[in-house]
Amino acid sequence: MKNLFIITLITLGFSANAQEVKELSLKDALTFALENKAEAKKAKLNVENSDHQIAEVRAMALPQISLNGGLTYNPILQKNALPGSFFGGEEGSIVLVPLGQKWSSNGTVSLTQNLFNQSVFTGLKAARSTREFYTINQQLTEEQLIEKVSSCYYQVYISKQQLGIAENNLASTRKVREIIKGQFDNGLAKKIDLDRISVKASNLEAARLQLSNAVQLQENTLKFFIGMPMGQQIKLPENTMEVTADAFTSKAEIENRTEMSLLKKQEQLLGFQKKTYQAEYYPVLSLSANYGYLGQGTKMPLGGKPNDVFWSDFSSIGLNLHIPVFNGFSTRSKVRQAEVSLKKIEEDIKDTELALNYQFENAKTQLNNSIINIKTQKENADLAKTVLENTKNNYVNGLASLTELLDAENALSEAQNNYTTAQLEYKLAEIQIIKSKGELKNLVN
Repeated sequence: MKNLFIITLITLGFSANAQEVKELSLKDALTFALENKAEAKKAKLNVENSDHQIAEVRAMALPQISLNGGLTYNPILQKNALPGSFFGGEEGSIVLVPLGQKWSSNGTVSLTQNLFNQSVFTGLKAARSTREFYTINQQLTEEQLIEKVSSCYYQVYISKQQLGIAENNLASTRKVREIIKGQFDNGLAKKIDLDRISVKASNLEAARLQLSNAVQLQENTLKFFIGMPMGQQIKLPENTMEVTADAFTSKAEIENRTEMSLLKKQEQLLGFQKKTYQAEYYPVLSLSANYGYLGQGTKMPLGGKPNDVFWSDFSSIGLNLHIPVFNGFSTRSKVRQAEVSLKKIEEDIKDTELALNYQFENAKTQLNNSIINIKTQKENADLAKTVLENTKNNYVNGLASLTELLDAENALSEAQNNYTTAQLEYKLAEIQIIKSKGELKNLVN
């Protein structure tokens, strides 16, 4: 019984932890995404992998050392035709003499060192630029993740606000229904009025359920974007949609954009690729050296007696020079393809610059319109609230019809939703303005 009680307490403890609600600010969501989302992790791994790529290219400039060994058995030795006079025979005679031994074994150590190889030197420069490319790409990946998470975060907030509006409207309608029901019970209201307000309450309840589902879907999307477990309960703090002037800027900072930096780094890498192809025109000079032992005899050299196996060492040092003369215009074709790739990246840079300016101008226009719209919709919402309160009083006092009351409620609901939508449009435009200045990472700091 005691054990059962302990197990029950442990189970309740796990359940309590599973239901713990985490307050998630925008900064918290962005930090969590950068630490846990797969895209961010893979971008960091690409930067780490670039160090190994640099080491791989650097290896081409370092000495290459290898150990080699072999054991050979010759069941039938090849015979060579030699002059018989060499062995004391008659002049002009031929003697077939076997050369070599039944067994031979060798072990060598070889060294090769590039002394001049233009493609290796160019590859080292390109490798360092490749690391810079992956570093910039990591930054771009993080910025894209910040943009995506921020937009989703604000959409969750708006959905929650709309749900709150729906719940308030439902509560208000239910209060009106209770008033009408009381009047109906006392013979002061018509049955049709009670039915109409009941239908309105049912419709609002259905709308509330739909919005509640929408909030859950938005929250799940946010959790997916930041890499958070679906079972984690979250809540957003208040005043998330504050309108500030921090986002305003007179012009887009195109040069500071990560997209431009990445394209320019790609252009630099394509330039190195062209130089690598051009390096095929250059001669290649290398040093080679080896040293080894050779054992020959009638018995297996390994473990053989000294009289059966004869050992000798050997060594050689050489310079190797390779001068390309003609390869069927293969190198020329590669260089021309690289030049075409460079021209294409130049067009990409121009098009991207145009696209970034286009996005900035649209965001700036949307931001200005949103600020005006926020002010207008806030005034409309306040006015609609006042109209609804006055209409309620007038209806209770018999000075307004139920139709006027329902119209006032609809007007308030529409004005409040328009206000929250204007806030969302402002925040989405604000993200684009911050992005145009290359300051998305500031949302995390």
